[in-house]
Amino acid sequence: MTAGLLLLDKPVGPTSHDLVQRTRRLAGTRRVGHAGTLDPAASGLMILGVDGATRLLTYLVGLDKTYTATIRLGSATTTDDAEGAPLGDPAPLTDAIRARIPEEVAALSGEIDQVPSSVSAVHVDGRRAHERVRAGETVDLPSRRITIRRFEVLATRDDELDAVVECSSGTYIRALARDLGARLGVGGHLTALRRTRVGPFDVADAGALEDPLPLRSPADVAARLFPVLVLDEAERIALRQGKRLPTGLADAPVVAAVGGDGALIGLVEIQGGRSRVLMNLATEGTAA
Repeated sequence: MTAGLLLLDKPVGPTSHDLVQRTRRLAGTRRVGHAGTLDPAASGLMILGVDGATRLLTYLVGLDKTYTATIRLGSATTTDDAEGAPLGDPAPLTDAIRARIPEEVAALSGEIDQVPSSVSAVHVDGRRAHERVRAGETVDLPSRRITIRRFEVLATRDDELDAVVECSSGTYIRALARDLGARLGVGGHLTALRRTRVGPFDVADAGALEDPLPLRSPADVAARLFPVLVLDEAERIALRQGKRLPTGLADAPVVAAVGGDGALIGLVEIQGGRSRVLMNLATEGTAA
């Protein structure tokens, strides 16, 4: 199989771009993409697509994600993480401040407006915000609506706390650490981050880069994400031709169309008992 999805457990240190480049060399193709990067200091689940399977990444980017994080309270930094310069002197964490942590964590849960970190990958007039900041510019980013489905403190020690965060795509955990410290009036920044889940995919099922690449078939991945429509040979040919097929499935925005051999043929939308092609894929294991 030369096309598929790779579940990678990224280590701390290399950039996401480094890992994409290594995957290209191992796969022998330039057609490698990702469903979301991680900072060099972060670890955990990255999902990479190889060859024709890169077209499935569109449906992975917006999935909810889960992280474990370590937040240091009492000091803010220029980058909202441990790599930035301190902003001001450290502030002591009094018992009164510690007692407020649960209520401020609760206030940062649910649907909230979040201003991304200024050293994020958000584009500002055609350039990423972090590039402008490192060039000496001042960047003011607008807030965005996000959803924090779970923000739970797992452990506390001295000036740090460990937490788990389940959130919508587009959430910046560094910004969450910054905002928690700001609400407590003592500043805060992120010191460790690990992504443990992307949609239905868990880091426990991921591994390191190795040759040959442990690619997952497009059909297996699509079946984890969408309902499945199994087609016979005549229906497979008709779908390749873009025809709308009658089906007994309920209406659904995205359905995986799979052949009798288990190969992913494409993605379709079901409306009024008929399919409409969203994406046609080449035979599984080849570039689309």
